[in-house]
Amino acid sequence: MPEFLTTGCLLTCSFGLAPSVFVAEELPGKPVIEGGFVTATVAEIIPEDNVPSFAMCSSMENPEVAAATAAAEGVLTPMPCVPVIVDPWEPPSELVSYDGLPLATVESKCLCAWGGEIAVDAPMEFICATQG
Repeated sequence: MPEFLTTGCLLTCSFGLAPSVFVAEELPGKPVIEGGFVTATVAEIIPEDNVPSFAMCSSMENPEVAAATAAAEGVLTPMPCVPVIVDPWEPPSELVSYDGLPLATVESKCLCAWGGEIAVDAPMEFICATQG
């Protein structure tokens, strides 16, 4: 059985300054893992609802970073991160779904429109094990 993306999983973005903590939608009948952590479907990619900011963005594909860098005469100038996720989490679970949507796993990744790859840095099971 795969490890699922759940509320509490630590996420990173390849252009983000700091990790963020994933938040799954709590819906009736949705699968939960041991400890009561809600799983996520592949469609849970809403910035600030599911995928919080990674603090600052350093991608030159981000128009705000490009403008700030130009204003600083070419010195890379990170700007506040607001993820713009363009596709669902991939690859999906092939075994478990909720309401017709496959669940995302800790191996799933999604892409930001500014070129960043968003991935699970630490699954909830790992975080719980290291805190206990």
